[in-house]
Amino acid sequence: MKNKSNLFGIAALQLRLADADNLELLLERIQKTKLRYPWVKMIVLSELALRGVGTQHARELPSPEEQAFCRSARELGIWLVPGSMYEKCGSAVFNTTPVINPQGEIVGRYRKIYPFLPYEKGVAGGDQFLVFDIPEVGRYGVSICYEIWFPETTRALTWLGAEVIIHPTKTDTIDRRDELAIVRASAVTNQCFIVDVNSAGHQGVGRSIVVGPEGEVIHEASVEEEVIPFEIDLAKVAQVRERGMKGLGQILKSFRDARVHYPQYEPGATSAAYDQLGPLKVPD
Repeated sequence: MKNKSNLFGIAALQLRLADADNLELLLERIQKTKLRYPWVKMIVLSELALRGVGTQHARELPSPEEQAFCRSARELGIWLVPGSMYEKCGSAVFNTTPVINPQGEIVGRYRKIYPFLPYEKGVAGGDQFLVFDIPEVGRYGVSICYEIWFPETTRALTWLGAEVIIHPTKTDTIDRRDELAIVRASAVTNQCFIVDVNSAGHQGVGRSIVVGPEGEVIHEASVEEEVIPFEIDLAKVAQVRERGMKGLGQILKSFRDARVHYPQYEPGATSAAYDQLGPLKVPD
């Protein structure tokens, strides 16, 4: 097993954002964060931080805004995950998170697989997971907001090797407390770090959370604007996955070794129980 012991600094920016063009504000906060915390090597923003909701904001990628984020990453020498933005691709619109390396290059764009339907209207779901490697550090994965309610998505990322999951979120509703429980459960059952970044102000209710591979809360934010700098050591992930959570459950090994076929994943599978749930629509 590869020994990873280098600390890696991340800053999650929980910002007071307007439902408008936030590009200049975001670039300013990114720069100030790097100047204040020079040891930070990655900065993460919240879901739809750039312009908020609405498919009318969709742009083809690469866009001038995405290129501005690339310039910022290159000038500051950081990994940058600038939340997400609506991407226009032909007649479809996706909720897309770019991942930018310190050279200012796009190493991947992740399209949200589970849009928040029926409320995230007009947004199509992607069909590919995204993991990426940070040299000499480890493997990271990306998921977006509502997807954490689907445990299959987090398990797929760790199956692909992710040790840290970057999770931009935009929650302005009463269920934020429930999401915090799901984040902690997802981290401990997948033995990974999860960086869940929500917005504040008009866009969200804050309470971003960073959780470690034993479900430990590294930081839970308030409802106000916060810059959340922290360091992670992926040796902790390797230790927990090898020895078990608190020396107990070796969850990923058990999942790997079990001989079971899940009925919901069989080709052409249907469920009489699920078929009775009715259409996916806004409640009357």
